[in-house]
Amino acid sequence: MAGAGHRGRGRSGLALVLGALFCAGVACPGVACAQASGVDRVLIEKTARRMTLYSSSGEPLRVYRDIQLGWQPVGPKHFAGDGRTPEGRYRIDRGLETSAYHLALHLSYPAAQDVAFAGVRGHDPGGAIFIHGQPNGMADRPAGDWTAGCIAVSNMEIEEIWSLVGDNTPVEIVP
Repeated sequence: MAGAGHRGRGRSGLALVLGALFCAGVACPGVACAQASGVDRVLIEKTARRMTLYSSSGEPLRVYRDIQLGWQPVGPKHFAGDGRTPEGRYRIDRGLETSAYHLALHLSYPAAQDVAFAGVRGHDPGGAIFIHGQPNGMADRPAGDWTAGCIAVSNMEIEEIWSLVGDNTPVEIVP
């Protein structure tokens, strides 16, 4: 199972409560419970502003709506500073408990094809793409797409995602 290893990501009290609500069907009514490490892949649909966590059997375990993207959300990320969210296949390669945002899961962007695309055009492909919560110290969630290319969710949602998704989990980002 791809998401089985949670290297360095323990479960906080809130994450355990959210996981219990999830398994009880309260957080996601009508969706069967899987083991906490049962997330096998993540699909991010940019146009729909939706992120879905899938089990190894292909069943959706959790759906997050109204995700926030880079300030230029249309099209794939090509270069550092373009404000776009990447499109393609990546992996979660580490989690950061301490960052400028409430929890952050790093994606393996740039992949070899991203580096090659930017390189032949004489540009840096950028990097530091995360799935993360809201900026630390902000009481309210900013409106619209505001990140530099990351995928932002609410702080409660990232707590749940953090508890369910392990390192090396595949992430596909589609238009």
